[in-house]
Amino acid sequence: QVQLVESGGGLVQPGGSLRLSCVASGSIFSIYSMCWYRQAPGKQREAVATITSGGVTNYADSVKGRFTISRDNAKNTVYLQMNSLKPEDTAVYYCNAARPLRSYWGQGTQVTVSS
Repeated sequence: QVQLVESGGGLVQPGGSLRLSCVASGSIFSIYSMCWYRQAPGKQREAVATITSGGVTNYADSVKGRFTISRDNAKNTVYLQMNSLKPEDTAVYYCNAARPLRSYWGQGTQVTVSS
């Protein structure tokens, strides 16, 4: 079992920045691929950024060049640095830990981009 706790969400103006954190406990963090998803009202949950156990990253086209995912295995933490935020980035952001036959979710953190 893996428990995930996200933090760092909030209200920010367009063009601003936020850094989300997700702390994992309960298992060996380093073996999991970590992914940030988001879900806006009335929309399906979508993958935003992924980092594998080996550190390979991948991003949705909508956030490339603005968001950066990173992980600190010593702290059992994955981060999502979000810059140049847009109103369309408004959503609940979820942390996911995955490996074959296993997938775990955090409770989510709200990000609102509005002036």
